[in-house]
Order: sequence, then structure tokens, then C-alpha cells
Amino acid sequence: MALYIGVMSGTSLDGLDIALIEQSSAINLVATHYIPMPDTLRAELLGLCASGPDEIARSAIAQQNWVKLAAQGIHTLLEQQQLKPEAIRAIGSHGQTIRHEPARGFTVQIGNPALLTELTGITVVSDFRSRDVAAGGQGAPLVPAFHEALFEELTGNRAVLNVGGFSNLSLIEPNKPVAGFDCGPGNVLMDAWIHQRQGENYDRNGQWAASGKVEPTLLKALLSDPFFVTQGPKSTGREVFNLPWLEQHLSRLPVFPAENVQATLLELTALTIVDSLQSAQSDTRELLVCGGGAHNATLMNRLAGLLPNAKVASTSTHGVDPDWVEAMAFAWLAHCCLEGIAANRPSVTGAKGLRVLGAIYPN
Repeated sequence: MALYIGVMSGTSLDGLDIALIEQSSAINLVATHYIPMPDTLRAELLGLCASGPDEIARSAIAQQNWVKLAAQGIHTLLEQQQLKPEAIRAIGSHGQTIRHEPARGFTVQIGNPALLTELTGITVVSDFRSRDVAAGGQGAPLVPAFHEALFEELTGNRAVLNVGGFSNLSLIEPNKPVAGFDCGPGNVLMDAWIHQRQGENYDRNGQWAASGKVEPTLLKALLSDPFFVTQGPKSTGREVFNLPWLEQHLSRLPVFPAENVQATLLELTALTIVDSLQSAQSDTRELLVCGGGAHNATLMNRLAGLLPNAKVASTSTHGVDPDWVEAMAFAWLAHCCLEGIAANRPSVTGAKGLRVLGAIYPN
């Protein structure tokens, strides 16, 4: 039995999720801690997702601030659990993705693992995506292997859907390698649109989307993006789907009520998830949802409506809190790295073979 900490900061940039797991014959969530992302740091990290002046210095400073925030959260979690740093075998730190372009051979996550080791006194495992990309893979999504380990005792064809800034699916079938891929935007466009129009960071329960109606011409235009007809393995990010991308489409169409745009964006998320799932695993019995999207009642209801023959439910129905699955995954990935266990899945990323993921920064 060993204790690991996972730190996850996703594309939504809302905050840092910190999960403490116990790794033995099973994966058990012990404790959690969440730190909201300060507005200034969120703005700077978001700015680094696109080209701009003085990027090298800005990213170096931003990752120092990110690490200080993560270290603060880790110390708080340890104090709450009355644990000393030496009780933790390792921290799995995803860092913050600022660029993801596997077609060009690179993916960039900033998070200064050396500084995180210094500030916590704990071994850090980081840079989980680069080895898969070096082996010809997408470097993402990385969570399907963890989903497979977490839900391996379930029977029948199931899928695990993570809806964060982007959505990704893990397809779990008995006696088959896990499959998976990114479906497209999750919350990223809905969050950006409501922030621009209402100053809110997200659409609580999808209430604003529910107040509007889907605009078919806009939906058709959005669905015309080449990503949606690309066969897996595939992954995506803010380089493809962002507010300027949406505004470019809107500029070619009549002016729609803002709530209708939001309703259409939610429909885009739901349709691309369901189309991806039905194309890859048409006989899915159960869709387990995690990430922030699991709390969007309008989205969950729409997914259920589009999948009448499958049970659509939060991962909480199987005892796993949907808010902490990804942070748990990076704690587990740290365990795999230290044990020399391959944690990528070529069936997911397209890599040339199984690889041990992560770079180790010993305490």
C-alpha cells in the first residue's frame, strides 16, 4: 500500500484539483482539496495558449505561480490528513497545458516539477504526455488506461465520458484493449460564451442554455469543422476550438439571441459525444460521466435523450466522485511510472507501442 497525490489543472482553468489516493490492490480516494484559480493567473495561462510577446519569460513566471499554488494546496491537504511529506511516495503533476499540437510533434505542459519537489519535499512525476508523442502518439487522452483500471470489474460494454474543457471517451469492452479519443469541445465554448456575454465563468446546470433554442444553421456550420470527421486516434485543444473560432462562424450568419448560441453550443457538445460513441461502440450499455459536465443537468438530460438504450449516469453511481477522477488519474500515473508500468494505450493514442510515461524529480 502506498499513498500518492495527483494534481490536475484542466483546460477550463477554474482551479487546481488535488487528490490523495491509496494504491494497493485497488485504487481508493482518501482525501481531496480544491484551490480556485486566481483571476490574474487564469488570465495569464489563458493568454499563453496563443502566440504573444515575451512568451518564454511569461510562461516561466506563470508556472512558478502555478507551482506555488499547487504546493500550498498540497500542504493544506497533508495538514488536514495529519500526514508528513515523507508519507507520500510521489506527486503526479499534470501541469497546465498551454499548447497541444501532436500533428507537429509536440505538446507543452508547464508546471516546473523541480520547484514543486523543492516546495513540498516529495518526489514529483510530471511530463506524462511527451513520451507518447515521441512514440508517434497523440499524447492524449491519458485517462482511458486509468478508467480501465478503475472500472475493470464492471461487466458489459461501457464507456466513461470526461467532460471538462474538452470531452473524451474511454470505451471499455470485455476482453478488448481499452479504446478512447477526444470528441471535441466539452465546456470550453460554453464557458467562453457565457463569460463574454454575462461575465460568468460557467453556465450553472446549463440553465442559460436551457433558456434558449438550438439554431440549426449555426449548428450545421460548427459541425462542419474537419475535426469531427477525423477518425481516431485523435485529440484536440484550444488551438482548434476557442472563442475566435466561434465568432468567425457567427460573423457569417444572422445575429442570434445569445441564449440561442449557448443552447447550440450545448447541442454541439452533446451531439459530437453521442456521434463519437455510437460510431465506435454502438451497443454501449452504460455511459459514466465525470468532470464538470456531470453537474450540467441540461447536458446530462440531453445525453440521456440521445442515448435511449443506454444508462447515462455520473461515475458517483459506482462510488467514484466525478469531480476527482482526473486528479486521481495523475496520482495513479505517478504510481505507474515509479513501478515501470506502461500507462499509455496505443489503441487510444496511436503510439507505436506501450510506454512508461513521466519524468521523475526525486526528493
